[in-house]
Amino acid sequence: MVSVRDRRPVVWFTWFVRVMLALGFLPSGMIKVLGIPFTKLPTTDPVGYFFDALLRTGELYPFIGVCQLVAAVLLLVPRTATVGALVYLPIIAGIEVLTLTVPFQGTWVITTLMLLGVIYLLVRDVDRLAALVRSPESDEVRVVRAR
Repeated sequence: MVSVRDRRPVVWFTWFVRVMLALGFLPSGMIKVLGIPFTKLPTTDPVGYFFDALLRTGELYPFIGVCQLVAAVLLLVPRTATVGALVYLPIIAGIEVLTLTVPFQGTWVITTLMLLGVIYLLVRDVDRLAALVRSPESDEVRVVRAR
């Protein structure tokens, strides 16, 4: 019997989510790595002021870009997609808080969908996540060690 997670529509939807999330971080990550301003808004606008300050921090701005690029690439490789979602989660959660607290216009809708997408990926891979934190002693099969 085929599980729900292995059914074709679910597999295609999962791929769609992974690709869309990666596409959300690839251009913005590259902009930051290259040191290009994220927005053309003036510093008199709260959003423009925030991004100008972030750009002026020095190494933080490109570091965020590198993290976004790493998360995007990891999401696109099936073997590393779960780790990619783990890297993606705190980045998009921070962006979500930013879009809700600084007066962005409509951006919160996109970031909320991105956050929900990465949560979907992590819930889908909960068995892989459990394997990361499970101790060897808690496994069902126990090996009797010779003394």
